[in-house]
Amino acid sequence: MKNVLGSDRSRPAYHQSYEIIRDRILNGELPGGTKIVEEKIAADLGVSRTPIRESIRKLEQEGLIVNKRVVKPTEKDLRNMFQVRILLEGHSAKCAASYLKENELGSLYECVEIGRKGKIEEVMIANERFHEIIVGASNNPVMIDIIDRMQSTIYLFRKTVVFYNRPHLIDEHEEIYEAIKARDGQKAELLMKDHLQADLDFCLHLIGT
Repeated sequence: MKNVLGSDRSRPAYHQSYEIIRDRILNGELPGGTKIVEEKIAADLGVSRTPIRESIRKLEQEGLIVNKRVVKPTEKDLRNMFQVRILLEGHSAKCAASYLKENELGSLYECVEIGRKGKIEEVMIANERFHEIIVGASNNPVMIDIIDRMQSTIYLFRKTVVFYNRPHLIDEHEEIYEAIKARDGQKAELLMKDHLQADLDFCLHLIGT
């Protein structure tokens, strides 16, 4: 049984399994309607069924697997999910302007810097961290959980905007950072909503779902 997971043992097997299955669904390798068989995927990835079961559970929460079958999101699904994200992260940016601490502001700026100078994988991680810090500032577990259930869709969009180098992406991050630093919640909310709308438009045009 060949183990196709990465050699990074600091990351749990279920998380690596989740990423592989998620990517295969999003890139069409596992088309919509495909029956998900735990034993087959476990053998394919060279892991036990436990991490596969946990991966499937998370993908079911995100709506990519329903009744053990793959569900490929339609353009309408992606648009609907992202519009919810726009509302929630807009509110989170407004909260961040009031509640984000100095050290978290520093971390936010580091994400902007990496976005400008880092390699693609580093920019992907910094992009994710940038949004995580802002969502965390909402101090609203329900909101955080709803966004967590969109992680596959968010990942697809993040990968698209970074890989295809969406114009002004990092400039917008810096503008959001500056508004939060200036404690201007209204401006931060508006900038975040515009930023995510631009992501949505760019991605749907490219993905051509």
